[in-house]
Amino acid sequence: MTTTSSRPAPAPAFVLTLVCHDRVGIVAAVSRAIADKGCNITESAQFGDPATGMHFMRVAFTAPADVTAKTFGAAFAPVAESFAMTWRLWDAHQRPRVVILVSKHDHCLVDLIYRWRIGTLPMDIVSIISNHEDARGLAEQHGITFHHLPVTRQTKLEQETEIVRLIGQEAADLVILARYMQILSDGLSAKLAGKCINIHHSFLPSFKGAAPYSQAHARGVKLIGATAHYVTSDLDEGPIIEQETERVNHAMSVDEFVAIGREIEARVLARAVRMHLEHRVFQNGGKTVVFR
Repeated sequence: MTTTSSRPAPAPAFVLTLVCHDRVGIVAAVSRAIADKGCNITESAQFGDPATGMHFMRVAFTAPADVTAKTFGAAFAPVAESFAMTWRLWDAHQRPRVVILVSKHDHCLVDLIYRWRIGTLPMDIVSIISNHEDARGLAEQHGITFHHLPVTRQTKLEQETEIVRLIGQEAADLVILARYMQILSDGLSAKLAGKCINIHHSFLPSFKGAAPYSQAHARGVKLIGATAHYVTSDLDEGPIIEQETERVNHAMSVDEFVAIGREIEARVLARAVRMHLEHRVFQNGGKTVVFR
């Protein structure tokens, strides 16, 4: 005789994010609204920016079984209105749908897939798009749909239109440029504003372009690094989410710089993606507020 057992459904859990002008009573009002619905705060972070006068807040909480996003939202709306908040309530159990763009270098892609498979990145990779065939085998190995969209000067606009179509078809919540070595047009960058993360193989804003490690080596730098940022129409100048550096020295070759850099790129991109997936990143003008 065999028996089957099923795990009980997890308790409702939400993440509330909000931005408003800073003033007395915001944290108290938000906390009270959450408690009034019988919810329990599990994590809370807030920041009042003295330079802009804006208040940023992220609150994670669990809820009784009868509390839904709709019922909580209806109860919270008057509080949000009283403080003129821009706010959003996220279902903490819902895994964002992710599309990854990549070219030939696949180290960041491999790392993202590994972290996705072991569960440390709470997302669903729904497709991989590339202007080369190199990553097809990796995608198929993991059961991920692969789209090959070769790009030339003549086909760039057509292929970007197809990228937009595929992102919409997949209902993607996030697009990751995992060393996708194509400059996005202003139009595509605008369409992806706030939901496209790029990894730049340089500690921005220094050494931009296609060969930053050669530039850095020629200048005799002592630190190299990588930068993950949101994509904007300003090349490699979007709001920075995460950065990391590592010390190097005069005895190292360009190849050693590249090897160290690839490891840093993978780590930095994964951290930036995780923070975005967990709704920890707020855009604050040309920079970000990140609650770790």
